[in-house]
Amino acid sequence: MVRTETPVCEFGQKAIDFALPGVDGKTWTLEQCRGPKGLLVMFICNHCPYVKAVQDRLVRDARDLQALGIGTVAIMSNDPTDYPEDSFENMKKVAAELAYPFPYLLDETQAVAKAYGAVCTPDFFGYNADLELQYRGRLDASRKEAAPPDTRRDLYEAMKQVARTGKGPAEQFPSMGCSIKWRDA
Repeated sequence: MVRTETPVCEFGQKAIDFALPGVDGKTWTLEQCRGPKGLLVMFICNHCPYVKAVQDRLVRDARDLQALGIGTVAIMSNDPTDYPEDSFENMKKVAAELAYPFPYLLDETQAVAKAYGAVCTPDFFGYNADLELQYRGRLDASRKEAAPPDTRRDLYEAMKQVARTGKGPAEQFPSMGCSIKWRDA
């Protein structure tokens, strides 16, 4: 499992549309996921220790962001061939167990992850109301273990600023996690 960091935020880059199946049996699009003040697109999976360490924080922050008018969606783009924990059936189980308050979608072809330039799990893309990228950073200082409970909530604070002003913070710390497990060409 290779640790990877996200690149610097490309402010203003437009969100890319998608139509992906969710664990709830519905097909979700970008438009259905967005909130009136913006959208957080998260690339996550089930097996990655970096994601497992913050799953409860993902749920907490998604709920708190929803109250600010920011929609949230999680996309799983790994090839489950070598990582059966990331199968669609297991995605359903994890979403139910953790009561995900956001759509959890399968990017089976990996086309959406490639279009967004996602590189790891977790990888966060925070958009404003015009669906322009304003945040590409970490959730908080957690790594393979959750940071202390009083750790600054980088993603939440950034998206709160986006909801209020439409602009993300100039200083952003990259997210890090397991590399996306790409299919063999």
